Amino acid sequence: MSLHVFVAMPFGVKPGDDGCLIDFDRVFAEFIRPALESAGLEVLRADEERSAGDIRADMFQELLMADLVVADLTLDNPNVWYELGVRHALRARGVILVQGPRAAQPFDIYTDRKLTYHLKDGALDPQMLATDIANLATMTRNTLNAWRGRKTSPVYSLLPNLEEPDWCRLRVGNALAYWESYDEWATRIEVARNANHPEDILVLADEAPATPLRVEAHMKAGEALRRMEHFNFALEQYDLALAFAPDNHEAASQRGVCLQHIGRTDEARATYKKLIDIDADDVDAWELLARLDKEEWVNAWRIPGHTPAQMRDDAAYEDALLRDTIHSYSTAFRRSPGHYLPGINAVMMMHVYRDLTGDTRYDNEAAIMAGGVAWAASSERNEANRFWALANLGALAILDKDPAAVGEAFREAIAHLDNDWLALDATCKQMGLLAELGFRPDNVNAALATLERAMQRLRPPACQRQPDKVFLFSGHMIDSPDRAEPRFPPDKEAIAAARIAETLDKLGAGPNDLAIAQCAAGGDILFAEACMARGVPFQMLLPLEEPDFIEASVLPSSNGESWRQRYLALRDKLTLPPRIMPDELGPLPRESDGREMNPFERCNLWLLYSALAQGLDRVRFICLWNGGGGDGPGGTAHMVREVKRRTGQVSWLDTRQLW
Repeated sequence: MSLHVFVAMPFGVKPGDDGCLIDFDRVFAEFIRPALESAGLEVLRADEERSAGDIRADMFQELLMADLVVADLTLDNPNVWYELGVRHALRARGVILVQGPRAAQPFDIYTDRKLTYHLKDGALDPQMLATDIANLATMTRNTLNAWRGRKTSPVYSLLPNLEEPDWCRLRVGNALAYWESYDEWATRIEVARNANHPEDILVLADEAPATPLRVEAHMKAGEALRRMEHFNFALEQYDLALAFAPDNHEAASQRGVCLQHIGRTDEARATYKKLIDIDADDVDAWELLARLDKEEWVNAWRIPGHTPAQMRDDAAYEDALLRDTIHSYSTAFRRSPGHYLPGINAVMMMHVYRDLTGDTRYDNEAAIMAGGVAWAASSERNEANRFWALANLGALAILDKDPAAVGEAFREAIAHLDNDWLALDATCKQMGLLAELGFRPDNVNAALATLERAMQRLRPPACQRQPDKVFLFSGHMIDSPDRAEPRFPPDKEAIAAARIAETLDKLGAGPNDLAIAQCAAGGDILFAEACMARGVPFQMLLPLEEPDFIEASVLPSSNGESWRQRYLALRDKLTLPPRIMPDELGPLPRESDGREMNPFERCNLWLLYSALAQGLDRVRFICLWNGGGGDGPGGTAHMVREVKRRTGQVSWLDTRQLW
């Protein structure tokens, strides 16, 4: 969906300050609408609302949800002033003020920036109209680019603690259309996650519903990518969400999680502490800080090659880090005693501390907190959380029960596992940590034996083999018979094929790599054939259904039927099934002017993200290109631009030098 603008202005013909009649309908049709549409926005004026219902309710909804409100203040029109005031009260940003010539400026917005357009004899000045349209379009773009996090409403600027209403949760009236679009998009995100296709998520994230749910969309994409452990990509999505909503707590905390996973621990710690500074009772931030503290403590003693005795000695030596961990976990539990996960971690670390150091400082606190954890876990009523609650009770059993009771407690937890291998694996790792430290070995081993037996019955999530290198290709098609200016003549095929093969050999292409491209006549097919001759698995991504693709990208070339046969022969040898974009990603999104996005541009992004999802350092881009623009959108020039935004690993086979 396009960015959305609501225009508040007078209707019809009204007298101006100088007594001349002004046709505001023409001002809207000839000046405001063209300027806003040229900036890529969908434009709505109140009198254009055709839906049944309360007109004022629809207007309030627009003033709340529109990305931008443009108010024409040429006249002291009470309706316009009222609508502007409502917008300033509801939203902290996203207002543009325009006006024709007027004698005086109202006091309340005297200092607010306004764009003055030109009138002559009560009508738009024809000599200045083009300039006025360009100025408003520029002001619109600048406002949209600069508004992120910036409060421009005088209400929110002067009342800094005022918070915007939770307008994104509005599911009434016209908002339903936004939500329906979002829900359809979100379903595709979930399908891609379940299929383990991060590249699909990245394409869909670029197409996130723009109005008015972009923050929710970036959060959804970020969550999916984080759960797939593509933390760098998830970080990008959370950054985009925060650009629009700097105060979004969930985006900030999950950004910290991503930073932690990619090794930027100092930034992660700063993120968590900032959240705590904002709200000292932020349980989630305290728990995330505790996880980071625990990770740093573990990294300090878990040294490859060290014996168990050495690791235990090192763990005791790093007692200060362990105390930090205990403090963070226990603080989280105190802030929310029903939140048993930080509670059990605090209790276990207190007991580990005593076991390692002999220091009894936490004994009383651990006993009291253990009772609170037991109560909270026993009170869990959400079936989706029952495994974790019962696993916590199993962990408590390690502290004061015998091995048989420990095994029984964990078997009870496993009965509520719902085949969640990841949850079971996470619990095993926690028990493994205790085992490394020699903590209560009989009980811990009983827990591990029970958990590992359950893991043998479950199938771990399928893991795709990571290729050593990923070869991404884009190149010119063989010229059609009627091409006026030759670009890739048929008689140059052998030269191109030899150079592609030479490049693959130079880059060390082999069976442990992956090749990705479309399969158009010319460069694509030559590349695919060369890869398959070297045993490189080839992944074909098509922008159209196969018959349509052959019609558009294979048959128009010289000797089109011969190229079609080569395409079919190649497809039949593939070890990886072709992926068809309309089936995988759904219908093409629409541009701001209502036109569908070009499928070849979309496919270029799909190809690029498919390569990047394997690891940025693995990507090798090969292009067969003359350095110029293409015959239309989505050609090699577009792919080169997109690749350069992400990686510099480019092998350019310049056709101007090849022939």
